Amino acid sequence: MNIYQVDAFTDKPFCGNPAAVCVLSRPADEGWMQQLAQEMNLSETAFFHPFKDGYKLRWFTPTREVDLCGHATLASAHILWEANYISPNESARFHTRSGLLTARKNREQWIELDFPALPPEPAELPEGVLTALGVSPVFTGKNGMDYLVEIGSEAELMRVRPDFRKLAEAPVRGVIVTSRSDNNAYDFVSRFFAPAAGVDEDPVTGSAHCALTPYWAGKLGKNQLNAFQASYRGGVLKVRTSGDRVILAGKAITVLKGEWLG
Repeated sequence: MNIYQVDAFTDKPFCGNPAAVCVLSRPADEGWMQQLAQEMNLSETAFFHPFKDGYKLRWFTPTREVDLCGHATLASAHILWEANYISPNESARFHTRSGLLTARKNREQWIELDFPALPPEPAELPEGVLTALGVSPVFTGKNGMDYLVEIGSEAELMRVRPDFRKLAEAPVRGVIVTSRSDNNAYDFVSRFFAPAAGVDEDPVTGSAHCALTPYWAGKLGKNQLNAFQASYRGGVLKVRTSGDRVILAGKAITVLKGEWLG
């Protein structure tokens, strides 16, 4: 079995979000996949194998399987093309716990992911979440996966130092903190914290942008937006709404290739 490490939502090594991609010929034992994800110790390890008209794709953090992951899907599509599993003009089709997800390359050679839109509904946050974040929110909301917290400025966003132990007690996968960007190159910026899922701060989170894209599209009155996730590694996305879907575009680069010997 080949294993790749891909930096997603970037075109430079050591930036974006690293994901392990494991290419399987057939389904694998769930416990073994979880152990391998723990061994890789990245925010996500993706496993895919041929299935129906595409591939069955699953994602694991070091501690659990998740329902949706953007950067590991982008990394998996990147490997399908780079390693010649599918032709350059062919779309990648992934059957997942979140339904059928597709990826294609656009004219600029950015990989476009077709994901479900998951807009947040206004909601109060548990007191412990705001205490753990130490922020003054402009808006608070929630979708089926995460809390979303808008704050007043990018400078405030960069100063956030969460209490991860308290944040891990929140009854959701994670917390998205976002603001408008101070940089004219981007419409909004964000950070994502998911200690309950084994990832204190995720470098770049595609699935969080399933909430951020419709939220900021509605707030800014524009369909196409440029986004920056302001983690220590940083990552760039071009996003747009498409009905009840979102299109998340990014780049990827392979940094390692290995072979499973166990």
